Amino acid sequence: MRGGVFALVKSTKLIDKVENMFWHEADFVIVGGGTSGCMAAIRLKEILPRANVVIVEKANIVRSGCLAAGLNAINAYIHDGETPESFVRYVRFDAMGLIREDLVLTMAARLNEGVKRMESYGLPIAYDNSGKYLRRGRWGLVIFGEKLKPILSKKCEELGVSVLNRINVTGLLVHESHIAGVVGFDVRNGDIHVIRTPAVIVATGGAAGLYRPNNPSGAHHTMWYCPFNVGTGYAIGLRVGAEMTSFEMRFVALRTKDVIAPTGTLALLFKAPIVNSRNEHFMRENWGHFGGDAAPTCIRAYAVVKELKEGRGPCFFDLRHVSKEQLDELYAAYLDMFPSAALAWASEGFDPQVDTIEVCTTEPYIVGGHCQSGYWIDERRKTTVDGLYACGDVAGGAPFKFISGAWAEALIAAESAVQDEKGNPAISIETIKASDGFVKEIERLTAPFKCSLPAHLAITPKELELRLQKIMDEYAGGISTFYETNEALLKCALKHLKTLREQSQWLVAKTPHELMLAHEVLDRIEVAEVVVAHLLFRRETRWACFQTRTDYPNRDDINWLLFVNSRRDVESGELRVFTRPYRQIVSGDRYLP
Repeated sequence: MRGGVFALVKSTKLIDKVENMFWHEADFVIVGGGTSGCMAAIRLKEILPRANVVIVEKANIVRSGCLAAGLNAINAYIHDGETPESFVRYVRFDAMGLIREDLVLTMAARLNEGVKRMESYGLPIAYDNSGKYLRRGRWGLVIFGEKLKPILSKKCEELGVSVLNRINVTGLLVHESHIAGVVGFDVRNGDIHVIRTPAVIVATGGAAGLYRPNNPSGAHHTMWYCPFNVGTGYAIGLRVGAEMTSFEMRFVALRTKDVIAPTGTLALLFKAPIVNSRNEHFMRENWGHFGGDAAPTCIRAYAVVKELKEGRGPCFFDLRHVSKEQLDELYAAYLDMFPSAALAWASEGFDPQVDTIEVCTTEPYIVGGHCQSGYWIDERRKTTVDGLYACGDVAGGAPFKFISGAWAEALIAAESAVQDEKGNPAISIETIKASDGFVKEIERLTAPFKCSLPAHLAITPKELELRLQKIMDEYAGGISTFYETNEALLKCALKHLKTLREQSQWLVAKTPHELMLAHEVLDRIEVAEVVVAHLLFRRETRWACFQTRTDYPNRDDINWLLFVNSRRDVESGELRVFTRPYRQIVSGDRYLP
């Protein structure tokens, strides 16, 4: 093992308005301290107790990531009567016939292991009268997960994982096509931190905030996905030439209106169907050939959008069968995951016999857990960059992973990093300091601090973010266009995004917090360009609502049963889009549940 005791070296060099630069050394670095990142760190320390494992987290790992508020169910578990192969068949059906079956199969084989691990760490899980986990739907089980993140962070602490909280990672360092380190800054004081390491696991989650949200103004952060997951994990990989996949398969969630709370509890635990303004059960009546209420996820979202577009909205969850006594169960379920929903309903005196819960669709998100956008990886969760691994929402090709799938991938990624340890060379600090990549990244990191334009000419992070969201919403299939787009609109989006990237040189930050906001919007722009390029390249409609091309409205398995991938050239900055073949490894009908 390299690195030994966690090293901290303070540099005396000043960089513009940044007072300090700190150098660290580690055997393994995990970027992102959410549930997947914590699980990867735990597994690394189990295998190599003396290893120098470092989590770099933008917030604080006790309450960070998209599950900071908790969770009330695990939605991917292999119950009795199911197998990893049957799970693959279902996920293939839900993803309209196109997934990385090798990734889903290797993930499915370890779903239950992750759940058992969490239970051993102290996560309360509900049992039925027969002594088995209390099921929620075909693949789910009920948990009491309000303290899920504190449980994981405590386990990391017990095993001696080092944590750098409040550090916003801006870039990866690569030497001769191999990972050499990580660069970031402290969001409280602006100090730059550089970690020399031969192995990095990216576990930052996906991307929110690319599109204009359906809750505007001061409520813009009231959204489904964590608003602080801004695509940084994708962006840092794109900038070093990592191959990406399936960014055109965006996720549009069905959620309760305004509060934007998850709906699985209503649909699965309380068996509530969705009806339109005419009280019609349109899923059963119009989408029975897809399984009705059990239709693929994108079809369920598309069905609601279609009702609204054709004048039969709004749509509601029908909870008239729920008694007032059952309301306590409803509130308890949401207090474990989305407390604002329970508080809102309680404050309004919600009565299921009289009132309704309106359903809406969200702005599109880029996530590799519900959909499959992310790094192109092998079965070992290794990316196309040596020494770089990915797990959770940032890993592509394997949808329907949710939390237990993220744990499974974290275990696999950690074990792969350990197996590759001898082949992952540690680059000296002197070599890193002398490299062009390091110098350019420091210049890029501090650029918003250097901007000396007067206030009326400079661009603030918020201004750039609003312009990005307007472009994506109007041209790249956002809420305002019912998620539809076409070639002409997408080309306009690319043109405007190019201008936006050019204008970003005038982005200004006066405080470390503003510097964080600046890099968040820069990362979003990086990801948005890939999303638009992928939407333009796939000339079919495979995932209606998630990816709807009005100029190519039908699914085309003959020409498009394949993956759309991309890679940005490090030298020229050009984004190349291409395809990878689909490979079926699990037998069975591709489209039936």
